[in-house]
Amino acid sequence: MQKICFSTQIIRHFESKLSDTIEVYQERIQWLTENSKKAFGLIKGARVSILIDVSAISSGPQKEEFQKDLMSLIDEQLSHKEELFVLSFGTNARSLWPDPMEVSSSTLQELKLWVKTLQPDGGSNLLQALKKIFTLKGLDSLVAIMRSCPDQPSEILSDYIQQSTMGRDLIIHFITYRCDDQMPPAVLKNLAEAVRGYYHCYSPKMEHYTSRDMDELLAEIQKAQSLLSHVQALQHSSPCEALTCTMEEVGGASVNSGAFSQQHSAGLAVPPTSHFVFSAKKLSLYQVLAPNAFSPVEEFVPILQKTVSSTIHEKAMIQFEWHDGTVKNIHVDPPFLYKYQKQLSRAMRMYERRIEWLSLASRRIWGTVCEKRVVVLLDISATNSMYIIHIQHSLRLLLEEQLSNKDCFNLIAFGSTIESWRPEMVPVSHNNLQSAWRWALNLRCWGSRNVLSALRKAVEVDFKDKDKHQSQGIYLFTGGIPDQDMVGRPRPGCPLSFATSSVFPQVDTLPRFLQHDF
Repeated sequence: MQKICFSTQIIRHFESKLSDTIEVYQERIQWLTENSKKAFGLIKGARVSILIDVSAISSGPQKEEFQKDLMSLIDEQLSHKEELFVLSFGTNARSLWPDPMEVSSSTLQELKLWVKTLQPDGGSNLLQALKKIFTLKGLDSLVAIMRSCPDQPSEILSDYIQQSTMGRDLIIHFITYRCDDQMPPAVLKNLAEAVRGYYHCYSPKMEHYTSRDMDELLAEIQKAQSLLSHVQALQHSSPCEALTCTMEEVGGASVNSGAFSQQHSAGLAVPPTSHFVFSAKKLSLYQVLAPNAFSPVEEFVPILQKTVSSTIHEKAMIQFEWHDGTVKNIHVDPPFLYKYQKQLSRAMRMYERRIEWLSLASRRIWGTVCEKRVVVLLDISATNSMYIIHIQHSLRLLLEEQLSNKDCFNLIAFGSTIESWRPEMVPVSHNNLQSAWRWALNLRCWGSRNVLSALRKAVEVDFKDKDKHQSQGIYLFTGGIPDQDMVGRPRPGCPLSFATSSVFPQVDTLPRFLQHDF
């Protein structure tokens, strides 16, 4: 076991990042329990079909409460979708419209009137409702709101949904509303997991709700808290011993020693970016093998009066351990593997070209400036006097290559005091860019490094109406420690991004204070 020592400052900073991450997850859980999300969860997708179980609708306060919650769902979530198709089902299925409708004020008003007319209708024939939904094209989300246990067994429903959605990109939601006594949450959860969908259980009487989103967040919080307890142990023992213990108990999947030492500000360890990129392009190994992966089958055959297990031919299939620990029978042809190798090669070449593009011209110094409203802070303290030409050249590249297509910008130079090119941000134009460059040519390095005053001027003056805009950022170009011990952090939820760059061209990493404070 390799033993690695870290400073107390690094350990405390990592602990702070873990605490911040746990707080973000808890805020997300709180958000998921507000308004219509408490009763129905978060509805994903843009073209949504809604199945409403009316078998258990009765008159009185319960019916009024159900209708009120449906109205809230329409106003808060369904009104932001692109298309809707709604259908009620009991013994029979009845739809409001023959085809999916574009969302508009008239469509939503018609839907609200229809909700008020819902009446009880015998059983809960979910299978018939699903058959009608799967004949429609163009929908990307299915929401089934259950008020009682469906007439069909969950095994039959699961098999039918999997067969009908094969080759389709369909998000499936199963929601139980006030039916814990008729349909246990475990049944719904198993059905949703079998079809790789989402589940949400709500009981207003007990104020109890659970969902896949909340369960995943709670699992992440538990992991983060476990890791935090290991990190806190470093405060009470020697760093080497404590970190060795952490690596043994948490494992390489949670903390990578190299990433921990070099990127300690990243908070919780996350799988490499390439994992998500390959998944998004459907190039991960399990995604590629999934169409030809089959689970072993073992069933009782009545005519033989015995249980029969499926077998595989050694030349046609091999057994392969799946990501969830189960074993799948896999069949792969050589042409299929060759095609997969070519796709991976193309993806790698694309990443290499992207890395090369990011390392050229102004992007090598400033990164990619994506925001539309930008303020640049320039460090002209006395210690940078030898690099003033480099600072001006770097600014010129930024003005020519990246700021010309922005909406507004401003420049602020800071030493012991601050000097602003304009009192506030101004629109980007050819004349303004030329004026900014001429102003930069007259800059002279002097004084100390008052970063805080420059930041305050940018946030309180240039971004005084920051809450009215979304795409805006501050770019700090500096090369050393500020006058202040702690510069501070932007408040959570502030629509303002922050980026830093080093003045010294020969230094690849940013000054340590930037890694800790931002």
